[in-house]
Amino acid sequence: PADKERIANFGLAALDFSWEHAEKPLLKNVRGTSRCLPYLIAGNPVNFGCPTKLSTAEALAAALYIAGYRQEAFKLLSIFKWGHTFIELNKTMLESYAKAKNSSEVVKIQEQIISHLQS
Repeated sequence: PADKERIANFGLAALDFSWEHAEKPLLKNVRGTSRCLPYLIAGNPVNFGCPTKLSTAEALAAALYIAGYRQEAFKLLSIFKWGHTFIELNKTMLESYAKAKNSSEVVKIQEQIISHLQS
């Protein structure tokens, strides 16, 4: 939500690699505003049902959706046979995150979701 204007002005990018193998020097060279995505569940066939194991396309679509670019998120995911599955699995969470005013609120919503799932 708070990033919608930033995305409109500067665009949105995703780094396509495993964060497990990310080297700190690489991340130091990345310019712009960095955001971690909140808790979401993969809908892709490789990691289906795995929390936080999103494909790059899912990550970009989630960022677009949360920032208020829902149609663009749907358009991106429409390329994949499983694209609708990601939205279906995460619809409630994506809607909640999209209502947040800033990244701090997104983190609070994420904490509530995880707490609810653990109870």
